[in-house]
Amino acid sequence: MIRFECPNCHAIFEVADDLAGAYVACSECEADFRVPTPVVPQQKLSPRLRRLTSDFRMMQERFTDFPLIHLERTQGNPPELYVVSYRIRGIERLRGDTAVYRDHHEVEIRLPGTYPRTPPTCRMLTPIFHPNIEPAIICIGDHWTASERLCDLVVRIGEMIAYQAHNIKSPLDGEAAMWCDLHQDMLPVDSRDLTPPEP
Repeated sequence: MIRFECPNCHAIFEVADDLAGAYVACSECEADFRVPTPVVPQQKLSPRLRRLTSDFRMMQERFTDFPLIHLERTQGNPPELYVVSYRIRGIERLRGDTAVYRDHHEVEIRLPGTYPRTPPTCRMLTPIFHPNIEPAIICIGDHWTASERLCDLVVRIGEMIAYQAHNIKSPLDGEAAMWCDLHQDMLPVDSRDLTPPEP
């Protein structure tokens, strides 16, 4: 039932829900008016949707005008997939024992249905030579907690690309771990601060 008052004489009426929006005449003052449509409260967002929405807002705030890390594209509303580009120096591959550098990298970040309890799935879309990265996966799981902000994870991946962060004790790429161990004097390959200013 819809309960409302006449806008002319303020008499109180109740009518069936299917009369919402219909024109009626007040039985007290005979004024014609439309039966109001009740406002249905929006459903509360689930904790996951709130987290996804918050992540997207922070990603936009932190990286929209930041020259070193840029949000290239997203998928979903709110997004569950991000492609992030990095304008920082990393190592693409070796030529003999010499590092071949690359200054542009792209990373895909997928947020699974169990996120944030379980970590995002991250992979490189461009070639890289790093102890903790292989083509199908970037090793972030050992350090992931549900309270970590997605924008902070994006910075952490950048620090890995720049060799500001690496772990040679449990590598995904043994050759990269060995090279890294023998060339500590060359690391990091990009020492700039990759953390954007807080908005």
